[in-house]
Amino acid sequence: MTLRAAHSRAGELERRFLSGTFAELCRIESPSGSERACAERVIAELRALEVGVEEDGAAERAGSDCGNLLARIEGGPSPGGEGSAPEPRTCVLLCAHLDTVPLLAPVEPVLTDGVWENANEGILGADNKAAVAVMLALARHVRRIGAPVDVELLFTVCEETALAGARAFDAGRLRSDFGYVFDHASPIGEIVLASPTHFRIEAEFHGVAAHAGIRPEEGRSAILAAARSIAAMRLGRLDEQTTVNVGTIAGGTAMNVVPERCSLVAEVRSLQEKQAEDVVAEVIERMQEAANLPECECDVDVGVERMFSGYKLPASRPAVRAAEMALQACGHQPSQIASGGASDANALIAQGLEVVNLANGTERNHEPGERVSAAALEEMLDVALVLLDAAADASSSAAR
Repeated sequence: MTLRAAHSRAGELERRFLSGTFAELCRIESPSGSERACAERVIAELRALEVGVEEDGAAERAGSDCGNLLARIEGGPSPGGEGSAPEPRTCVLLCAHLDTVPLLAPVEPVLTDGVWENANEGILGADNKAAVAVMLALARHVRRIGAPVDVELLFTVCEETALAGARAFDAGRLRSDFGYVFDHASPIGEIVLASPTHFRIEAEFHGVAAHAGIRPEEGRSAILAAARSIAAMRLGRLDEQTTVNVGTIAGGTAMNVVPERCSLVAEVRSLQEKQAEDVVAEVIERMQEAANLPECECDVDVGVERMFSGYKLPASRPAVRAAEMALQACGHQPSQIASGGASDANALIAQGLEVVNLANGTERNHEPGERVSAAALEEMLDVALVLLDAAADASSSAAR
């Protein structure tokens, strides 16, 4: 199938805009909960293009200083013969998140040998500002040239805190037939067709405080109970579909006091929902067993929260077929993968919208040394532009 070349490639000025905007966005610190400054930059850019932007009321629920942003761009006149009613236009959603994980150092983007990195020892913010920059460049292109579909742009907050912004967003506001996020740190060409269900487990161990040097036998160490429980857990990758991690632990008051309290936070992820539930039960059992050990004799309170549900998308869906066509047209070999990570796609799919997560060529996300090549940024813009053509073709084929 031949895609429309007129909408398929960005020009030199758009590529320069993409590069400059990406660097500018990275410099704006926007850890989860503090996205306002980055949001204002996005709003200003879209309004300069005479694109309306709506901010929802998700800030409080998501734990942010601003809500999610939604913008709509009409691609152009609806098709239809002379004297006939216009045909309904396909509408496609593109989604990116404004937040980053916490910063360990200021962000100063530098381009070295064709690769963007942070000059300081910390994250770059390419997750997900590479996608934000691509979407703004795409908006400029569509406003200038048009597109065969209408486009909705969704910029979410607090994605890095269990998709809080997308989960608080009302997907009923969208007109899109299907959508895409560009939020997987792996080579362009990978299409995420499966993502895990995720549970958060919080436990607080309650012991008895005592002087550690004078009356240690009268104390009951909550930290010991927590440590025993962690040592008894199966952690890391349990199988190809399931992982378990204890991410934080805190407790005690002073080195000479048997610690009365200790809390920990763990997570369980699995592509199989039943497997995730079974492993959660196993983790809780290890906590309870440790609390009841003779050397511990503590109480433990455990809370479990399903943070988001997993999904499996059929490869035959129009959104997947359109992604494969666009990637092939841009010289990338499509590859269908399952991921242990999640994205806003999980939250939007849970609300009934078909959304596909496409890898965007970023590397080492959430780490000092995070990077993305200038070539990957430009190639992802080309993919996004061709994707609009492919979406129109896929929708037409599905209608037939």
